[in-house]
Amino acid sequence: MQDTPVPPVGRFAPSPSGPLHFGSVVAAVGSYLSARAAGGRWLLRIEDVDAPRSVPGAGEGIVRTLARLGFEWDGPLVWQHERLPDYAEALAVLRARNRVYGCACTRKMLAGAPRAADGSARYPGTCRTGLPAGQAARAWRFAVAPGVVRFVDRVQGEMAEDVAADVGDFVLLRADGLYAYQLAVVVDDAAAGVTEVVRGIDLLPSTARQIALQAALDIPTPRYAHLPVVVDAYGQKLSKQSLARAVDGLPDGQVLFDALCCLGQAPPAELAGAPVAHIWPWALAHWSLEAVPRTAAVHARRDYDR
Repeated sequence: MQDTPVPPVGRFAPSPSGPLHFGSVVAAVGSYLSARAAGGRWLLRIEDVDAPRSVPGAGEGIVRTLARLGFEWDGPLVWQHERLPDYAEALAVLRARNRVYGCACTRKMLAGAPRAADGSARYPGTCRTGLPAGQAARAWRFAVAPGVVRFVDRVQGEMAEDVAADVGDFVLLRADGLYAYQLAVVVDDAAAGVTEVVRGIDLLPSTARQIALQAALDIPTPRYAHLPVVVDAYGQKLSKQSLARAVDGLPDGQVLFDALCCLGQAPPAELAGAPVAHIWPWALAHWSLEAVPRTAAVHARRDYDR
């Protein structure tokens, strides 16, 4: 007798550094349909742990935009700023297991270090065996275990990274006292019971690090699927940093239809510009992760960059 498949738990976790843009809508649609089409749950979390980058009111605006586009989430909305004690507890566990250490290095000291895949400095291990004489810890780093982290991405295929060699020991508690994204997202996903993470390929470089943290904390590793990001006519990723236009004010049906096109779902032309209440049933009935382009980037059907 075969076991009954367990419905997945997915999530969307935008950062409130500005209003929701089309690239984020595409990621939200992909994560939503992956969970919902399989009879699963979909959660919403606002990742505001990086307080200096959070724009006042942006989180609330993102929530309103998602609701207007027809997204429905399960359970309460989660804000990372309310979960700081959980991150502190996880850091204490790692400290008890000798998997973190204090680091006195500054950005200036690491300016000449080689770069990791996401552009961060590849840490040379300066403080791994102890702080230099007369210096105090500014941040806390995760002591990465040697070996290659392997996983199968459901869109991009087989992946492997030697985190120790390619990234080095990465920061979990920053010098400004803020918890790093890598720790927060791992703790949050585990607490929520997330079983699948569907997000943009721009976050693929974080995945091996997060899997290494999950192993160190003895928590399950979800399945991963990294969707292509949306780029403008010049090949630049749509993002808040590139001043991508907010989808607020654009026709909701147009935005949702175009997102499905970017995800390779080929919605019928008669749905273009239809009310979102008409588009979602078709999208749920026809969702196919296998149809998502196995590429790093896709172009939108129209101009969403300004």
